[in-house]
Amino acid sequence: MNKGTVKFYNDSKGFGFIKDGASDKEYFVHVSGLNDEIRENDEVTFDLQEGKKGLNAVNVKRV
Repeated sequence: MNKGTVKFYNDSKGFGFIKDGASDKEYFVHVSGLNDEIRENDEVTFDLQEGKKGLNAVNVKRV
């Protein structure tokens, strides 16, 4: 499980980006991959899953 910070999240559109704490890479997150509601700057844990355009954050939970 990875740890990171929500860099951007748009509630009305249901997507955003999470910055990985270890690698500084950014991963796309869709509302379907959330276990908790998230907001910008929340600390989260997440798994990665291959999506249509690369790796996506899934099973996203606030810390």
